[in-house]
Formats: sequence, C-alpha cells, structure tokens
Amino acid sequence: MKKIYLLPIFFSFLSFSQNKTEAEVKINEGVALHDSGKYDEALAKYDEALNLDKDNSLALTEKAMTLESVKRYDEAIEVSKQVLKLYPNEDNRTLYVTYANSLDHSNKADQALKIYDEGLKKYPDYYHLYFNKGITLVNAKENEKAIASFQQATKLNPNHSSSFNALAILGQSNRIASILAFSRYLVIDNKSGRAKGNFDTLIKLINKGVSQTGDKSVSVSIDSTTLEKVNKKKKGENDFSSTDMVLSMASALEYDDKNKDKTEVQKFISKFETLCRSMAETQKNQKGYYWEFLAPYFIEMEKKNLIEPFAYTIFRPSQNPDVIQYNKVHPDKIEEFQNWSKNYWK
Repeated sequence: MKKIYLLPIFFSFLSFSQNKTEAEVKINEGVALHDSGKYDEALAKYDEALNLDKDNSLALTEKAMTLESVKRYDEAIEVSKQVLKLYPNEDNRTLYVTYANSLDHSNKADQALKIYDEGLKKYPDYYHLYFNKGITLVNAKENEKAIASFQQATKLNPNHSSSFNALAILGQSNRIASILAFSRYLVIDNKSGRAKGNFDTLIKLINKGVSQTGDKSVSVSIDSTTLEKVNKKKKGENDFSSTDMVLSMASALEYDDKNKDKTEVQKFISKFETLCRSMAETQKNQKGYYWEFLAPYFIEMEKKNLIEPFAYTIFRPSQNPDVIQYNKVHPDKIEEFQNWSKNYWK
C-alpha cells in the first residue's frame, strides 16, 4: 500500500490560517488607530497585515481610506484600482467613495463623477455615494444636479443630517423648502457647532421680510417672484408661494399685543403650525421632492399635535432657559416626538 504524507500540507494550511488571523488583528488595530486620528500608525498596521496576508481586501480598502485622509490621493487612487481589479465581485461600496473622493480632491472632477456613477450602478441604494457625488457637483458649480443627488441621499437615508444640511443651504431661494430642510436637519442634529449656525439661519428665514417699523407699525415685504407664482394657475414643482405668503402674515402677527408676552419658542410654534396647516390645505396635486417627501412629514407632525416637542427639540442650540426647562420637565413629550419621527419613514 502506498503511503500518503499529508503532514506538510496540514502545517502549510495551519500557517496560512494563523497568518490570516494575525492579519485581521492588525487590521482591527489599524481601524482603531485611524478612528483616533493616528493615521501614520494605522497605515503601518495595514502594511503589517499585508505582509502577513498579501492582497488582503479589507487591509487594502482601509489603507486606501486612510491614505485619502492624509491627502495622499495618488496612492489612495492606485490602491483603490488594485482592490477593484483583484476583487471586482466583493462589496466595494465604501471603496468607490474613497476612490472618487480622491479623484475629486486631485481636481479630477469628471473622473470622480464617472467613478461615483460606476459605484451607483453596482450599489444604487448606497446613500454615501449620492452624498459625496453631490459634494463634487457643488464644487463643479452644478448645483441643480447636486441638489438632486442630495435629495436621493435623504430618500435612502432620512437620518443623514449632512444631506439635509446641503439641501437647506443650496435651496434658500425657495424659502419654505429651505425651512423644511433646516428643520429636518435640526431634528437629527441639534447639539453640534453646525447646529447653532443652522438654527440661526432657520429663524432668519422664518421671519424674513417682516419687521417692526414703529411702536404699532409692522412692515411685511414679499418678493415679486412669490407674488407672481401665487397668481399662476399652473404650479411648477416645489411651489410653496401660497404658504410663503401665509407664513409672512403669521410672522407679522407676533407683534400683536396679545403675543407680546410669548416666548420665542411659543411664537415659533404658532408660526410653524400655521405653515403646516397651509401646506395641508394646498397639498393636493403638488409635485416635487419637497412636496412629496418632506412636506408630508411636517403635515402629519402638526396633525398629531407634535409641533410643540418638535420646536423644543430644534431650539436646543439656542440654550434658552425655557427650552432647557421644557426638555427637563417633559421628557415624555420629547420621547413621543422622537419615537414618531424615527419611525415615520420606516
């Protein structure tokens, strides 16, 4: 009987398995270092992993991301290409973001957009690709296309604050649309430094065109474009001209004597409820992202009597004493609103 010697093969397999396990440990250490901002140390760990397990896809993918973070864009591009060549059938959605971002940072916007689109063909539900594509389009001064990209990102992930932030900033020529985007942003993020700036801008938009000119006189200014749209029989997409006028009238009423003792939050609640009711009344047959995706969220919020906890949530950046007090005294109302909001798009 012929003897078969399997021992060398066994030890070879065991050595390979050990190398792979050790490589995974190095990769995890590298990720932790990257998250701590220790990018050079992270890159060293990924290289150690690759010495143990040549062409490890995760090590290469993480290395490309870290290279992008330290602005070594040419290297990040080459590593990204390597991964896509070696592992075309693996889940490379995050790699496409790294690859395209590195091209964009290298002033190769056209190439970056091609890579975003290539990634989106494979991963059409990955919101990060739409968001980052939007950033590239903004830098290329293609704002309309950028807005469409950010809108798609929010549809895929209604909790992505950065996409709502971009929409709010880019869409300020449409006051109501921008108010809705800023408001949704502040539901998600009302504690960061960016939240304070966005809150201040939201309040300015709410009160735009309305000012007190004397002890009893109030000035209301409505731009001619809004007036033209109100009088048009056929409405275009995302036309909130009627609601825009109603909001201006509601803002003027806050100077009435009966409202003089109300807090800023209480005045906001009154105006925002009026805004939502106006949208509900004019919602029929309206078209466009803001009417079809965002407006229904706020209309239902008002119908469920949740504007009050919503207001005290998004007013957190103001640090007003009454806002702090409300959040302490009424955690049940805040929680009810947050639970409704979290489940709205599920």
